[in-house]
Amino acid sequence: MSVPTPESLFQLSSPLALLGWLALALNPFAPRLVQGVAMAIPLVLSLLYSGLILVHWAQAEGGFGSLADVQRLFTQAPVALAGWVHYLAFDLFVGAWIARTAQAEGINHLFILPCLALTFLFGPAGLIAFAILRLTLSGKVLP
Repeated sequence: MSVPTPESLFQLSSPLALLGWLALALNPFAPRLVQGVAMAIPLVLSLLYSGLILVHWAQAEGGFGSLADVQRLFTQAPVALAGWVHYLAFDLFVGAWIARTAQAEGINHLFILPCLALTFLFGPAGLIAFAILRLTLSGKVLP
């Protein structure tokens, strides 16, 4: 059995996350199933992230002390993949929280679709959009 390459893991992780986002978009049709999927996928991605960090972090050059250090850190494929998987897992986790919160508060699913799209594409921008939507509809921002 061969060890998967960073590229092959990338080719698996990105569509897996996309499946979670598709599930969130279809949330009204099977909310319990969707929330299970939308929570299971970030957990799987988090396991992949943790494995990549455990195996590759010790050899990684760079660090978090300066922007140049961060750039150097992400020049190595396994560490760059870990960074990408980190984004995939956490953005999907936030998207699932948005969908759950909107459903619990009776926010029309059509209103959150743009927030989900923004979270999928630009992470924190989608969270801000949802915070503004919640503030507008219910006077709440975040928990």
